[in-house]
Amino acid sequence: MAVVEVDRVGLAGAQVTVLGMARSGVAACRLLQEAGARVTVADRKEAGDLAAVLEQIDRSCVRINVGAGYESALEQADLVVISPGVPYRMEALERVRRRGVKVISELELASRFLSAPILAVTGTNGKSTTVTLIGKMLTEQGKRAFVGGNLGTALSEAAWTALQAAKQGQSEPFDYLAVEVSSFQLETVDRFHPWVAAILNVTVDHQDRYDSIDEYLAAKQRIFENQTAADFALFNLDDARVAALRSRVRAKRLGFSRTQEIGADLDGGTWLDGETIVTTVTGTRQEICRRSDIRMLGHHNVENVMAAATYAVLWGCPLDVIRRVVSAFPGLEHALELVRERRGVRFVNDSKGTNVDATLKALEGIDHPIWLIAGGRDKGGDFSRLTDAVRRRVKHVILIGEAAPLLRQAWAGATAMSEAASLRDAVEFAAREASAGDVVLMSPACASFDMFRDYQDRGRQFKAAVHALPA
Repeated sequence: MAVVEVDRVGLAGAQVTVLGMARSGVAACRLLQEAGARVTVADRKEAGDLAAVLEQIDRSCVRINVGAGYESALEQADLVVISPGVPYRMEALERVRRRGVKVISELELASRFLSAPILAVTGTNGKSTTVTLIGKMLTEQGKRAFVGGNLGTALSEAAWTALQAAKQGQSEPFDYLAVEVSSFQLETVDRFHPWVAAILNVTVDHQDRYDSIDEYLAAKQRIFENQTAADFALFNLDDARVAALRSRVRAKRLGFSRTQEIGADLDGGTWLDGETIVTTVTGTRQEICRRSDIRMLGHHNVENVMAAATYAVLWGCPLDVIRRVVSAFPGLEHALELVRERRGVRFVNDSKGTNVDATLKALEGIDHPIWLIAGGRDKGGDFSRLTDAVRRRVKHVILIGEAAPLLRQAWAGATAMSEAASLRDAVEFAAREASAGDVVLMSPACASFDMFRDYQDRGRQFKAAVHALPA
């Protein structure tokens, strides 16, 4: 079979297989259809398990290949587009590459249809909060913004809207694209080119996908791969792994830090000077806001605010707009979300705390005695890294899920521990035992898939259990 070089212009008539029928796969399918490609969707799950997803696809003009034998959909493809959950090194994809056929992410596909500046954010933790802040600053200023990517709406939805506008002779409908980017999406980028890109932090995560943290970091680093001297690369200088990357980019180098002033070796940055967040990214020192203006809980959210403010200053957002957003934004659902205060006890939902470092940041960011609900499906995390914080900050741990024995072993002797058969039982136990001034924190340090559909389902069940408690 002849190798076909497929790009945005050449998609019409090309045979494209979309592998993985999650949200981004459906969006990619829709975009490819609009571009005139002949689309096949494939997934290892059976049709019955994909019924709700398949209802979103026009089956009259899209081939469906699911369940046993789904890999045959790759055999005649001119291009393969994979969803983030599909391992890019699976043998079926290696065979595709050996034929000379490109395998790209949905993110890469979508970016080829977009000309507005991309504001991209990756990192182990804080991506969703930072991108949401950026989006709110854009909207508050009156900019036409897309906010999504790995967060919420797939980038292919923005690309579909832009393609529709182009067909009608209109300009692109967005001034800026604020995009959360995962390491999985970055594994197969080719031309993805953000105007501003940041790595917020890199800590041990997804060790069920990567052989080492260096491999995980290499995937994250690809966010800078296609940047030029006209672009900006932003680094968390308090993260040694991230800070070490700043000499490896072609873009202008910026930093942010809670602990140090930005040095002359960078082109500017944003940092915490006492209790004031200041920035020099425009060449002059400007005061963004006071730390006390930030409504969100946790020291890590100071970093997220600094990162978002850096983007905002770069596109020319007025400082009063930045301050308004920071002082009003309560944080994301499931990310240190205050659910209820009952009898002097606050209940906090941190279901997005799916890894060790996210939970560590939650513990270090709360200055009250904590009743910690933790556990779920282990992703290969080193739970012993939490032992010291558990010893110092946690009055009692309530363990749930598959990883409960691992957590009990890692934290033996650090504090009192109990186990609960369900999340509701854990909430009710904590509510009975906690005292006024305590915080009941669900920050699991684990994935949710042993007991729940996803972390959102886990968080909402936690909130339902909390609200069900009698006054």
